[in-house]
Amino acid sequence: MQTYSTQIPGFTIRETTATDIPLIYDFISALAEYEKLSHEVSATAADLNRWIFEEKLAECAIGEYDGKPVGFVLFFKNFSTFLGKPGIYLEDLFVDPNYRGKGFGKALLVFLAGLAYDRGYGRFEWSVLDWNEPSIRFYKGIGAKFMEEWRIMRLSGSDLRSLAGR
Repeated sequence: MQTYSTQIPGFTIRETTATDIPLIYDFISALAEYEKLSHEVSATAADLNRWIFEEKLAECAIGEYDGKPVGFVLFFKNFSTFLGKPGIYLEDLFVDPNYRGKGFGKALLVFLAGLAYDRGYGRFEWSVLDWNEPSIRFYKGIGAKFMEEWRIMRLSGSDLRSLAGR
C-alpha cells in the first residue's frame, strides 16, 4: 500500500486494500446522504470487494489527516477515442464535513490529476449535481470546464435488463 504526501502538513493520501471496505462503504453512505441519494445505495461489501479489489475495475484512495481518515476518492479508467488515450473518471469524492475548507478536497483532486498525468492519460473527468453550487464554484476555481453541450445518459435496473433482452 503506497502513501503519498501532500502540500498540506499532516494530510496524506493512501491507496486502499480490501481491509478498507467498511471505511469505503461508510464514505459512500455519507456521500449519498449529502447528495440526498441514500435511497439509491444498494452496494454491499461483497460488491465493493469484487469490483474494486478482485476485478480491479475501480481504484480508491483515502485522505488522512494526522492518521485519521477524513475523505476518499473512487475512480476508474475510461477511454477517449478522439485522443486515443485513457483517462480517469472520478466517480466519488467526499470529505467529512468537519474537515472541509482545509484544502483536502483539492489535494485529492491534485492527487488524481497527478496520477492521470504520470500514467500518460489524456483526461480527468467527473460529474457534478446541478444543485451543488459550492462544488461547481470550487471546480471552476481549479480550472475545470463545464461540458455544457453534453448530457449524461443512463440505463439501469429494469431499463438495462429490458434493452439487454434479459
